[in-house]
Amino acid sequence: MAIRIIVKEPDEVLHKKAKEVTKITPNVQKLLDDMADTMYDADGVGLAAPQVGILKRLIVIDAGDEHGLIKMINPEIVESEGEQFGPEGCLSIPGWNGDVRRAEKVTVKGLDCEGNELIVTGTGLLARAFQHEIDHLNGVLFTEIADRVYEYVPEQPRKELENR
Repeated sequence: MAIRIIVKEPDEVLHKKAKEVTKITPNVQKLLDDMADTMYDADGVGLAAPQVGILKRLIVIDAGDEHGLIKMINPEIVESEGEQFGPEGCLSIPGWNGDVRRAEKVTVKGLDCEGNELIVTGTGLLARAFQHEIDHLNGVLFTEIADRVYEYVPEQPRKELENR
C-alpha cells in the first residue's frame, strides 16, 4: 500500500463532480487501499478520491465504531432522518473547522471492493462522515455549507502545558 498526497483547498479538483466507477479493476481496489492508508496516516475519519486528486466516486471511512473500515464505490444516500449540528473538519482544509448541519442517521448504498451491493446505516459520526465524503464526490466542501467557519487550534495535552 502507499500513502498518497492529500490535495488541499483551493485546488480545483476539490470543486469538481467525480465520475461514477463503471468497472472495478485492480487499480480501483489498490486506490481504495491507498486511500485507507492515507486516511489513517493523516489521522482522519474519512477520505474521498478527489482528495487524492482522482475524480472517481470512491470513499473510505472509519468512524471507530462496529462497522470498522468501510470502502465504498459509487455511494449514494438512499435514506436520511433527524438532524445533528456540530463541528466538522477536513483533511483538505487543515487548521479550519465549521459548524455544519447534517442528518443524524443515513443509509448509504454502493458497492464493495468485489462489486457486491453494500448498504450501511449509520448515526452520529458515521452519518456525518458519509455525508461529508459524498459531498466531496459532488465538489462540495464543508466550508460552503457551514453556519460558521473558524480556525481550529488543537488542545495541547495537559503535560505539555505544565512543562512551559
